[in-house]
Amino acid sequence: MNLMYLISDLEENCNELLAVSMERYMQDKFRFLGVRGATRTEIYKKYFPEARKSKVIDWNFIETCWNKEEREFQYAAVYYLRAMQKFLKREDISKLKYLIVTKSCWDTVDLLAKVIGSLVIRIEGYNKTMLEWSKDSNIWLRRVAILYQLSLKEKVDDKVLDEILENNLGDNEFFINKAVGWALRDYSKFNPEWVTKFIEKNRENMANLSLREASKYL
Repeated sequence: MNLMYLISDLEENCNELLAVSMERYMQDKFRFLGVRGATRTEIYKKYFPEARKSKVIDWNFIETCWNKEEREFQYAAVYYLRAMQKFLKREDISKLKYLIVTKSCWDTVDLLAKVIGSLVIRIEGYNKTMLEWSKDSNIWLRRVAILYQLSLKEKVDDKVLDEILENNLGDNEFFINKAVGWALRDYSKFNPEWVTKFIEKNRENMANLSLREASKYL
């Protein structure tokens, strides 16, 4: 099945009134077609199961989606990557990095963090890359570094997590402080003692937002 037909399906389901409210919700950072999430999910179901059978990621489809103006196309690319993430290869990290640093906002970046996480736990050597990203000037690379181990439970490398989080304390950026708290809150479900000790050690350098999020389940 040709993935390019997915693009046509999205365009055929546009809704101008809904697009206005979606653009307002995203603070007018992007244009929208006005396709509801539930409708997008149904469209994905028509294409992604068949795409997985190929076991090959169609980067031309992703590039086409990324170059289009309306935000739903970037969503399609990211959800396609989520569906195909087990077929990612070592060299794909540079392509994923490009997606993170272009047309960046939390709505795509947080999903890409999960895609990155699936790659890191399969292929050795990328924890070092995440440590490098955690000190980058680009806040979205830093956010991915903070969040890529989200929901990994016993697979979390807490030594790496500790260093990444400490690299991002004392920051005034909302999306960084929220991510720090979110990462700690998630890990506290599995290892509350570790999170408690981290907070005790770093409390003075943690933003109030990070502390509130991190302490939610303690």
